[in-house]
Amino acid sequence: MKQKSARVYGIFQTIAPRYDRANARISLGLERGWKKLLVRRMADQTGRGQRVLDICCGTGDIAVLLAEKRPDLHVTGLDFSPAMLEIAREKGSGLPHLDWVQGDAMRLPFRDGTFAAVCISFGLRNTADYARVLAEMKRVVQPGGKVFCLDSFVPDDPLILPFYRLYFRHLMPVLGGGRRFRQAYTWLTRSTELFPRRRELMGTFARTGLRAVQSRSRMFGACVLIEGTRR
Repeated sequence: MKQKSARVYGIFQTIAPRYDRANARISLGLERGWKKLLVRRMADQTGRGQRVLDICCGTGDIAVLLAEKRPDLHVTGLDFSPAMLEIAREKGSGLPHLDWVQGDAMRLPFRDGTFAAVCISFGLRNTADYARVLAEMKRVVQPGGKVFCLDSFVPDDPLILPFYRLYFRHLMPVLGGGRRFRQAYTWLTRSTELFPRRRELMGTFARTGLRAVQSRSRMFGACVLIEGTRR
């Protein structure tokens, strides 16, 4: 567990300056739309003046988009990488009710029931204990509040799977990292392949104590938004 956390920390500290451009390339420009789906779902289901949390926020896209769409909300972005948070702070400068916290997704530094909604995007697969992160997200959200996870998944469709593997194993590391950072993106590709499938993760949501668990798929299931409600 500690070994994975240390490795992921080192990777993100290294690739932070090129992270946004690389994501745009490897998602073929679709990443922005996927993130807007998450932001729209959060904005539509959160009352005025509420507090919301984006964990593993990276360079801050979700938190910034949410603060721009709903300036009445109090938005907090949390990440363990100072290099990523430095970029996030620059993006979010001047936006009201937006703050950034350095912290661990497996030990969130917030009291129970602090937030009306909590999300994680393209970050859960890089944590050392998926169930523990979801349990922490459930802990800090209010009863009746929403928990969201947007992430990369191996598609379930056997017809799509060969094309997915060709792209993610061979093309994506080159597009994302080039020659210098190819190994970092190769490892991040591997983290997606080791990640639970969509239905398995939905089961983890339910076992965590979240109800009304549902999902929305994009790009033939390579990107999925899963959401659940705290009892």
